[in-house]
Amino acid sequence: MTFQPRGFDFLKDVDVRLTVELGRTSMKLKDVLSLTEESVVMLDRLTDELLDVMVNGKLIARGEVVAQGDRFGLRIVELAGSEPEEAPASTPAKKPAKGDAA
Repeated sequence: MTFQPRGFDFLKDVDVRLTVELGRTSMKLKDVLSLTEESVVMLDRLTDELLDVMVNGKLIARGEVVAQGDRFGLRIVELAGSEPEEAPASTPAKKPAKGDAA
């Protein structure tokens, strides 16, 4: 039997876990056990920072929370690895030194 997949089409139906990370913190177990319904846990993110979007634990994008009616959603703002590239600084042409080929 010969298996000849066409591109990555055969992977499109594979289930993955999409996670949106709001932030992280480290706590001692005793502090976790003392959490109540009114507890506030400070996270390592600021309110205006983008959220990490991960598939099976791997960062794939960053986004922001949006409200759609009475539900929350996520707007993808940037894909991982696709940050805008900075234009290289223009460097003046180097003058050939004496004895260098022009």
